Amino acid sequence: MSETNSAAETAAPHRYTAAMAADIEARWQDFWDAEGTYEAPNPTGDLAGDPELAAKPKKFIMDMFPYPSGAGLHVGHPLGYIATDVYARHQRMTGHNVLHTLGFDAFGLPAEQYAVQTGTHPRVSTEANMENMKVQLRRLGLGHDNRRSFATIDAEYYKWTQWIFLQIFNSWYDTEADRARPIAELVEQFESGTRATPDGREWSELSATERADLLSEYRLAYASDAPVNWSPGLGTVLANEEVTADGRSERGNFPVFKAKLRQWNMRITAYADRLLNDLDGLDWPEAIKLQQRNWIGRSEGARVEFPVDTAGGITVFTTRQDTLFGATYMVLAPEHDMVERIIPAAWPEGTHPVWTGGHTSPAEAVTAYRKQAAAKSDVERQAEAKDKTGVFTGAYATNPVSGEKVPVFIADYVLMGYGTGAIMAVPAHDARDFAFARAFELPMRCVVQPSDDRGTDPATWDDAFGSYDAKLVNSANDEISLDGLGVVEAKAKITEWLQEHGVGEGTVNFRLRDWLFSRQRYWGEPFPIVYDEDGIAHPLPESMLPLELPEVEDYSPRTFDPEDASAQPETPLSRNADWVNVTLDLGDGPRKYRRETNTMPNWAGSCWYELRYLDPNNDRQLVDPSIEQYWMGPREGQPTGGVDLYVGGAEHAVLHLLYARFWSKVLHDLGHISSAEPFHKLYNQGMIQAFVYRDSRGIAVPAAEVEERDGAFYYEGEKVSRVLGKMGKSLKNAVTPDEICAEYGADTLRLYEMAMGPLDVSRPWDTRAVVGQYRLLQRLWRNVVDEETGEVTVVDTEPGEDTLRALHKAIDGVGQDMAGMRFNTAIAKVTELNNHLTKAGGPLSRSVAERLVLLIAPLAPHIAEELWRRLGHTDSVVHQDFPVADPAYVVDETVTCVVQIKGKVRARLEISPSITDEELEALALADDAVVAALGGAGIRKVIVRAPKLVNIVPA
Repeated sequence: MSETNSAAETAAPHRYTAAMAADIEARWQDFWDAEGTYEAPNPTGDLAGDPELAAKPKKFIMDMFPYPSGAGLHVGHPLGYIATDVYARHQRMTGHNVLHTLGFDAFGLPAEQYAVQTGTHPRVSTEANMENMKVQLRRLGLGHDNRRSFATIDAEYYKWTQWIFLQIFNSWYDTEADRARPIAELVEQFESGTRATPDGREWSELSATERADLLSEYRLAYASDAPVNWSPGLGTVLANEEVTADGRSERGNFPVFKAKLRQWNMRITAYADRLLNDLDGLDWPEAIKLQQRNWIGRSEGARVEFPVDTAGGITVFTTRQDTLFGATYMVLAPEHDMVERIIPAAWPEGTHPVWTGGHTSPAEAVTAYRKQAAAKSDVERQAEAKDKTGVFTGAYATNPVSGEKVPVFIADYVLMGYGTGAIMAVPAHDARDFAFARAFELPMRCVVQPSDDRGTDPATWDDAFGSYDAKLVNSANDEISLDGLGVVEAKAKITEWLQEHGVGEGTVNFRLRDWLFSRQRYWGEPFPIVYDEDGIAHPLPESMLPLELPEVEDYSPRTFDPEDASAQPETPLSRNADWVNVTLDLGDGPRKYRRETNTMPNWAGSCWYELRYLDPNNDRQLVDPSIEQYWMGPREGQPTGGVDLYVGGAEHAVLHLLYARFWSKVLHDLGHISSAEPFHKLYNQGMIQAFVYRDSRGIAVPAAEVEERDGAFYYEGEKVSRVLGKMGKSLKNAVTPDEICAEYGADTLRLYEMAMGPLDVSRPWDTRAVVGQYRLLQRLWRNVVDEETGEVTVVDTEPGEDTLRALHKAIDGVGQDMAGMRFNTAIAKVTELNNHLTKAGGPLSRSVAERLVLLIAPLAPHIAEELWRRLGHTDSVVHQDFPVADPAYVVDETVTCVVQIKGKVRARLEISPSITDEELEALALADDAVVAALGGAGIRKVIVRAPKLVNIVPA
């Protein structure tokens, strides 16, 4: 503390200082913990409490799970936590039973990478990080119900994560009922013959392996051999969403390659329509809804079969089936499983040399090209590269409408992850197909009439012509003609023809892919799955849960040269033979099994954590139905139920939110919960940014040690650059909440973060500006407490009308701002009221002082508790009623009405805000200034907008 502050403290021993704030804050935090002040009662069960409180309207408020980082918190992290705390406190004071707590999302790659680097077990480092963060969070005075807190690494928590996985594994999606159903009901259909097996055999005739394979085609959780994103540098595979736009891992920034591995998947695609449609009923930012809609990517079109003489047919999905007559070649994704089946032994006679890539056989050409394509990410493959690459497979397919033979290529611009992994190429009307056709000297046919003067010979064009408004041309065979039709009519007509001839059908396709759910890591939830000697997967019974993560000596994944695309994963758990190979009795006697050695991704634990907050000690069921119904069940305005308010960063728009919605829908379908959506209202807070200073080498230097001179910035005498960016330890610009709390107190930090600007907008941190909120609290303190004696100075007299008007306007405005999460303007109104009271002079009326304290209580709870107690109250301020404004004082006594003649202001009238249009018109026309301005002229029209405007139009 500075010498000036020390002198002031000596002169005024009861002044609100950082030292006093620290004492007040520690005492009240201890009090809240001891009294269980923030404990929200459930209607029943072990957390049932005050029935009167439980009978109030509920409000479930959540923050996105924090990850326990070793660096701890910087001042940017608590922004959302403070905001939800302020909102929750206001909701308590307006008559709600508020559930607000916080746990830790503690599995995943960051802890494991740290453990590998330091040799510290991930549990040890993670638990130490959690303890540090708990201390930091407690110091902020957050009103959490700590009885409900947990970490995803707690075995009693991930027991239920594993249990949910088994519910998903033991379910299938019934498209007729449009919901998930138990897999046993599907088995019953096969057994009874009401559902036929693919080859028509009786269910009893199938072997155990055949039955398992068939059911795997239906299960919502299934293992399959599929193209995956393999990161040798991390030693694990990644979901599409975990790969950055430049084809590298989100964690660690390693190269990512395509590989084919057997992995667990979640059939989230079964829910694509519901995930899309239910967005309409959610109170989410439109930008987030749009991102989810784009990720799901619904498109209507047709599936079309192109016969191949040697191997059945190639199925494509197209949204422009009207252009089928213009398809002059086909392209398969390099990974497509049809490729091996259609490759001939030698190049067909007359094969164009440019199609072969210089290889002597189709097999050689395909193998070489596949290796080349595997080194690219999906993003790189989709980029508009100047040069198109690919190779002819040696096979031809038949265009089903024209009957022409079309060559089949493989090229990296076609992905297995969209549609069928195969396209019909219409080069005259698609930019990428056009470029490919030019590169490989392939034919082009115009089937959509150009609207410009380019003509209908694509050989003379500079680019493709694509239009949804044009007419079809050159699109007829002996049975059907699309010529002259518009696109919509042509699509309908050709779709009907395809269906009649059994070579296609109208269908809907989605960009959304099934969720890759395996990781080749140690630090994650073990799968509750074992394999028998035939390789058939068996779920563990609930009695064997949790399947705990074993302690292992070597928890490092086997990583490889980041550029080694040929490397194969090796999981840490696979090295623990005693754990992997077990003898179990799953109901048919003891048998030998092999455990699954992949672990679940770090998203698993955060897919359902809102439910555990409701009933955290339940060891008998996921959640008590009556408790879930109470806190999250559907109700008026929330047709699909869910958390009342969920606050977190917009970076989780797709990943976490989409996955959590999927799990909720499955659990809802199976009858375990009443809410079909996890989060009804979503609010994305902005980011607290900080200046990053870099030297001439581009290396960040400590921001706290940078000096500003004449508009330039210097570090150790060297000029440095400055740019606004993220705050973080690596950028050497992090400011910890501990520093600010020590300098000013937690209440000041809370006020400053809420006052910086609108909550949903990013804003720069400025330590020098924190003092403004510190001074607000000092003035507030002085208005109630004598700095010399420490005595309360309020009096029991009634305040004057000016003060009552200022007070009730503040109450009305602050209340509305709190409910609307406009905390910056709420603080401005409290500041305005406090300044009014300071300028008014004299001791405060007790009724005014008490309401002032209640107004600031959600924002600065420690000082509010202290002042509330000093004002003579023995109960906590937390559950007091928020003040209610008297409407008579909220409305101004008079308002200024502007009187205009020909658009020019001629008079200003001070009038009652409740005046009628007729009264105001009469008053304006009688005003001396108006009469003089009219100069005896007649009046054609008077426009009155009481109480603010009168516009007179002379004759």
